[in-house]
Amino acid sequence: MPDLIHGLPKTQAAVVYAKRSHDGQWRRVDGAPFILHPLEVASLLYYAGAPDHVIAAGVLHDTIEKTHVLASDLRDRFGSRVATLVLAVSEDELITGYTQRKAALREQVARAGEEALMLFAADKLSKVRELRLDPTPARESLSGAAGITRSHGRRLTHYRHCLQLLQDQLPDSPLVRQLRTELDAHWDGTISAPVLASMR
Repeated sequence: MPDLIHGLPKTQAAVVYAKRSHDGQWRRVDGAPFILHPLEVASLLYYAGAPDHVIAAGVLHDTIEKTHVLASDLRDRFGSRVATLVLAVSEDELITGYTQRKAALREQVARAGEEALMLFAADKLSKVRELRLDPTPARESLSGAAGITRSHGRRLTHYRHCLQLLQDQLPDSPLVRQLRTELDAHWDGTISAPVLASMR
């Protein structure tokens, strides 16, 4: 990551700030430092040609949801464009139901403009890649057929809806094409067939 952010002052500052903010946090899926996720999002945005402020927002996109950082903190340190992008991809924690909260997030992103959609695509691409690391996505049903856990299934449904939104609003984005490819590759056998059919 250091080589990528040379000449990107907002992103350089964001990496320092995000590392400090997410210090001591770990990914549930594999126990790795949580900061790897926002850094991957930033890397995806960089290679997709995003400008400095969007890449910086990618580094910072989970700070409001997962740390004590406030939108006003981001606005003071990184400016209103970065803070607005982070807010656009941050869930409303006052909405308690998973399905309702994720639907509200998608609607929020859809109204936020192309840069927010680009950031959202990079975030979802990174999260779908993390599904590969999950050692317990599948379980045996009573009949012995492979199934998916309720949590995994909910995430899959959300990612499917995210892809549909992004294909509608950013049809030419390489990030959206990669997201589609990753979702296609992730699911196999009886899991993939009905899911991928519904995405086409």
